[in-house]
Amino acid sequence: MKNSRTDRRTRERLSREAIAASAVALADAEGLEAVTIRRLAQDHHVTPMALYWHYKDKDQLLDGVAERLFGDVDLPPVGSEPWPRQLRAALEAVLAALRPHPAVAGLATSRILSSEAGLIVAERTLSHLRQAGFSPETAAEIGGYLLSAVVTLVTSEPGRRHGDDDEAHEDAIRVKAASLGALSPRRYPNIVASAGSLAACASPDAYYSLGLDMLITGIRGIATEPAKGKPERAS
Repeated sequence: MKNSRTDRRTRERLSREAIAASAVALADAEGLEAVTIRRLAQDHHVTPMALYWHYKDKDQLLDGVAERLFGDVDLPPVGSEPWPRQLRAALEAVLAALRPHPAVAGLATSRILSSEAGLIVAERTLSHLRQAGFSPETAAEIGGYLLSAVVTLVTSEPGRRHGDDDEAHEDAIRVKAASLGALSPRRYPNIVASAGSLAACASPDAYYSLGLDMLITGIRGIATEPAKGKPERAS
């Protein structure tokens, strides 16, 4: 009976959600490659079997991590504003959930339809695109592109911090900026002129805002161009 009660308490403490949260924290600190069932079990001072109760293998564990990310998306209520504003607000919510976790953000792209939390985000995105007049097929294509683009914004942020060593982070930025600035100004005048910005964002918030501006502007352009033949106009 003692072992049974101990096993039950362990499973309760190591809930599916708690394990996923630990996996995200580990990836934030050491990278996605560090996330394994064995490592998480070690960190929680349990045997791997305690985690297999919830996740049978690493792929299922990564599904849980993606589910955790989408669960953190705080979508705004559906309103009466024009669809571009509502779509942008939805993308901002996704970005806010992914931005603190660049090491695992890439999991979102292929796993959005694998959990209830992801399905809610997908449904909202497709709803706004359908409101714009796109057919179900085109809305699905654009929706997939939008998620991939948001993920890329997060994973490709210039000068994104790795770890907690401020001095090493600043040194890495200086080295990259100096390397780009030392290129031949005759052959690469624009790279040399942009060396500092290519090495690190002057303002990460402005970087993300510009990225969303480009996405929404592009979709609005497609939605209002009849020559494309893709939007399905509402009667």
